Amino acid sequence: MAKSASLLILALIIPSPRPIYLCVSVINVKPKSGVIMKKEISSRWKRRIAIMALVTLSIGFSDATAGGKLGIYGIRMAPDGKDAENYSRPGWGGGLHVVVPVPQFRNGVAGVAGIDIANLLSETIVFNDNLTGLRVEQQTSQDYIRSYIGSQVGGHGNGFIRPHAGINLALIYYGIKTDVVVPDDSDRENEIRQNLRKKGKWVFGYDITLGVDLNFSNTIALDGGVRYLKTFSLPQQLGENSVTIHPQYFQVYIGIGISFRMISRDTP
Repeated sequence: MAKSASLLILALIIPSPRPIYLCVSVINVKPKSGVIMKKEISSRWKRRIAIMALVTLSIGFSDATAGGKLGIYGIRMAPDGKDAENYSRPGWGGGLHVVVPVPQFRNGVAGVAGIDIANLLSETIVFNDNLTGLRVEQQTSQDYIRSYIGSQVGGHGNGFIRPHAGINLALIYYGIKTDVVVPDDSDRENEIRQNLRKKGKWVFGYDITLGVDLNFSNTIALDGGVRYLKTFSLPQQLGENSVTIHPQYFQVYIGIGISFRMISRDTP
């Protein structure tokens, strides 16, 4: 086996007019002595994702009739690198996407569009006023909203296991707000809230996606995968005259999709 990686080609038995070939990447990493730096781990993951992308592109495409889908999914986002880690935290969110295969490309290429939302910072700092005895909270929230459009390569036919890889261009909104709150523990509706700061910024970015879906008779599909996301030219902390940063993230998603055929069949 090669030092970095080797590729093994297997034939998968998937219902389709012709066999589908899948390359499986076998990673053989020689352990290093001492402490492995976080930066090295990050670059290793990027190499593995690149290898997996090439693996997915090597899949033979089915001639079966393709069908698109509409899906919803939950996400877990984690910052990667100092630009992201210094100003955000791992967070949860969700999204909606649509996948439309292109029959002219033998069902191997599809257009993708979607939107997802995640909270990357939810922080509360508590102060006690010595004069009044009131508890005062400073609440900060940072929201990440991303709309994207791109393409996806992989199986979109009648097979049960359909791996895919894609790349998308994105328009991303970062919003951060800070409120000062005097809470009322007996009735939260009576709390006193004042907004200190609310700022937002639109920026561009992209993502690389690797995933697989399990297709149940072209009706329901379970979809999951991982994304590498990159943002360009974001003002640090969204403040005035801030230094520009370029944060990046890893996103894991899992969801469910409904095929267009099933939607049209249920429509009167």
